[in-house]
Amino acid sequence: MEKVILISGSPRKNGNTMQILQRCAEKIEAYGLESEIISLADKKIEACTACRRCQGTGICVLQDDVNDIVAKVRPAKGFIVGSPVYFGTARGDMMNLLQRIGRLSGASDRFLAWKVGGPIAINRRGGSTATIQEMLMFYFINEMIVPGSIYWNIVFGMAPGDALEDEEGVRTAERFAENVAKLILKIAE
Repeated sequence: MEKVILISGSPRKNGNTMQILQRCAEKIEAYGLESEIISLADKKIEACTACRRCQGTGICVLQDDVNDIVAKVRPAKGFIVGSPVYFGTARGDMMNLLQRIGRLSGASDRFLAWKVGGPIAINRRGGSTATIQEMLMFYFINEMIVPGSIYWNIVFGMAPGDALEDEEGVRTAERFAENVAKLILKIAE
């Protein structure tokens, strides 16, 4: 069965980012695909040190949680990330993760190429479009396929649960997840 990995970049295990990704996972599963959400809330994700020791191996030498996450992302057909917006950008550990996964893919078999997915930004007020653009750079440079939705993948909310009240944002994220599932199924035909 085809699988989509979703990463919640929030430090809150049950915050807005996780709640939106859960809605996305439900839509993906409605299309007969498997989904798994990984929370970074309890993970240690260091910044890449540019040591280049992953070259040819696809394994990072840093001792944290990245290699375990990569082991789940590698066989998946879809990859969606959700991040809260901090000071107009994605959370630092989310970007650390994306940069290291991208480096591992590029240094080995380019396992990210042709995966379907994209980013979702969850924020209180501003900085969401810059955050989406920041995370999109990861998808495009790794030859990934990013389907659209009915609007930008942005959901507004501050306190846990607020994001689910943003009807347009939820509808946009859900449609995006549906489009990810549809495209994975179309490619598999």
